[in-house]
Amino acid sequence: MSAMNLVKRGLFSLWVVFFIAGCTTTGVGPASQREGAKQAVSESTPKNEGQQRAKIHVELGALYLVDGRPAVAMEEARIALSADPGYAPAYNLLGLVHMGLGEPKLAEENFRRALQLAPGDPEISNNFGWFLCQSGREKQSLVYFDASARNPLYSSPTKPNTNAGICSIRLKNDKAAANYLLEALRLAPENTQAMYWLAEIDYRQGNYVEARRWLSGIEKVQALDAELTWFVLRIERKLGNKEAEARFANDLRKRFANSPEQRLLSQGAYE
Repeated sequence: MSAMNLVKRGLFSLWVVFFIAGCTTTGVGPASQREGAKQAVSESTPKNEGQQRAKIHVELGALYLVDGRPAVAMEEARIALSADPGYAPAYNLLGLVHMGLGEPKLAEENFRRALQLAPGDPEISNNFGWFLCQSGREKQSLVYFDASARNPLYSSPTKPNTNAGICSIRLKNDKAAANYLLEALRLAPENTQAMYWLAEIDYRQGNYVEARRWLSGIEKVQALDAELTWFVLRIERKLGNKEAEARFANDLRKRFANSPEQRLLSQGAYE
């Protein structure tokens, strides 16, 4: 099983966490840059009581979605729309829910409705771009990621840059992917997802020292799970570091005894 296949298991949940992180207040750039830019509705101050209620229910719904409760998340989105029928983030949330449920037609309808209500909203553009990427329309997705990342009123431009990098990998354009991911990392130096995919690119290209350096950056931010431990082990094996390889192999056996990665280790399936 390749590094990319291993990561696909967790991509959607990671991305939804990104969605929630975007529901914060943002600063603004110079007036010349702000002209024509749209602030994410979810990051804006509610204009009335109905919008305030809608915002609260959307944020609750996003939390339920991450918790693996899509039906409750959908109900929260509907409550938000009863409070404010034109609240774009509620349709955005519905798009996420239907995407997670494997209902692409409904997901696209809701994302497009959200963009119709809030054209240029960078959060919605980012999420719709991710939907397009996961629907096999990677080239189209880059248009939405680029628009989102360029928006000077968006508080989280690292997100669309990361997503554009991942989708560029799917397009087999490693050069463009690396540029996107390096920009994502410049904007958020502890963006472990960007570090991971940069490591994945370097690993495939045989740049094992660089790949290990990216994963060392992840180790400084978070404890390694089974997936990352397996990736580090494989890199150490490529580098001929027998002692380090044995140490990470022991970690997999002890800490992640029932993981798919430990089974791969026991089978000697390193590639």
